[in-house]
Amino acid sequence: MPQNKRESLIYTVLMCFVMVLWMSFYNVAIQQGGLSLAVFQAGWLGFPVAYVFAMCCDWFLVSKLAKGFAFRFLVKPQDTPLKKVICVSCCMVVPMVIIMSLYGACEGAFHTGAWASVPVHWLINIPRNFIMALPFQLLIAGPLVRKVFRTAFPEGKVLA
Repeated sequence: MPQNKRESLIYTVLMCFVMVLWMSFYNVAIQQGGLSLAVFQAGWLGFPVAYVFAMCCDWFLVSKLAKGFAFRFLVKPQDTPLKKVICVSCCMVVPMVIIMSLYGACEGAFHTGAWASVPVHWLINIPRNFIMALPFQLLIAGPLVRKVFRTAFPEGKVLA
């Protein structure tokens, strides 16, 4: 886990990149009904704005709330690092899925003009995104980003 603000920023940049890119491809594939080159093109084109939005939400809002909740109710200082990582990751996924599902519903309405359908699409998107985001975070993105992060930035190398 990151040890200071600079490490947290670097880690957040990497984690957001992996999660938003994957979830962009996933949502476009669902919208288009399957995987194709067009899915990857559309996912990649929509990625930059979604990434900036997710980074801002993560850095300025969700991270503080999720860590506060996790360390207040779920983990204790003496708990293992793995338990801390899993609890914080789960606490991050839940609000990010809720926020980014709303973002996706609004983005869809922006392209179609169907603004009245935003609440319905938002409620449909939440469980659909949650069932992909949580396992992906815990099993693939989390371990991958932690490995890349600690390989690139050994503990104690990024100064506060």
